[in-house]
Amino acid sequence: MAKLFRIYHRIVRCIIVTMKNTLSALILTQNSEETIRATLESVKSLANEVVIVDGYSKDKTIEIVHKVYKVNKVCKVYKKKFTEIGKQRQYGLKKCTGSWVLILDSDEIISSQLREEIRLKIKNEKLKIEENAFWVPFQSYYLGKLLEHGGERYHQLRLFRREALKILPSLIHNKFEIVNNKIGYLRKRIIHHSYRSLKQIFNKFTDYGIRMAKEKYYAKEKSSLKKIIFYPLHMFWARFIKDKGYKDGMFRIPLDIGFMYMEWLIYISLFIFNRKKLKIKN
Repeated sequence: MAKLFRIYHRIVRCIIVTMKNTLSALILTQNSEETIRATLESVKSLANEVVIVDGYSKDKTIEIVHKVYKVNKVCKVYKKKFTEIGKQRQYGLKKCTGSWVLILDSDEIISSQLREEIRLKIKNEKLKIEENAFWVPFQSYYLGKLLEHGGERYHQLRLFRREALKILPSLIHNKFEIVNNKIGYLRKRIIHHSYRSLKQIFNKFTDYGIRMAKEKYYAKEKSSLKKIIFYPLHMFWARFIKDKGYKDGMFRIPLDIGFMYMEWLIYISLFIFNRKKLKIKN
């Protein structure tokens, strides 16, 4: 009888621990058919739940999701018109039920090393975790080539306890509030295929430039001839020279020119918004 009781106790304890350490992967999608399969496959063996917030994709994004995840209890898809990244993630976070949440974009992949690191961090019952969130390093690729310099080695806050974080409104950048501000760092990287073709880069930077101009407009920032002319030049200098982007090779020059274009678009758009005093719609 005592032996049966001990077995029962261990089973109950395992169930409780599992409930405490469940992980929800929150992924935003919008016309992401090119990359979403790899993203989903990278979290399939890690996440207990996958929550997708789709901005009404017109391609095969959702069809691919259903092919990868055939069990609806694991993968849940919600439709929400995309207005700003903060609102999409706020909405998605409310749908998550895991004790921990991992935020991903549809062009990001969890490496096998990071997958194991996350598993050891949050699913090890013997490891007492004081942190409420973790900064995760990124590894960016441009046209399939790894970038090591020029602002492409960075961290983002992507893994956190669901009850310990609040997502703030934001048109483009991640903004969070963390309970007790207990934040740690993970060592292994998220693989980010952000720059896949010159056309995709141009469309991405055009979208980002206009959205960042809106953020600055709402913040009452003013544009000027100096910002329109010199900020783009400084952007190229900072990425390619100061932050040693040249060490990656000359092949990345079009990318840094793209960042230069985005910076110019921000301030020329801001100038137009301020001049016409437009009531901007998201």
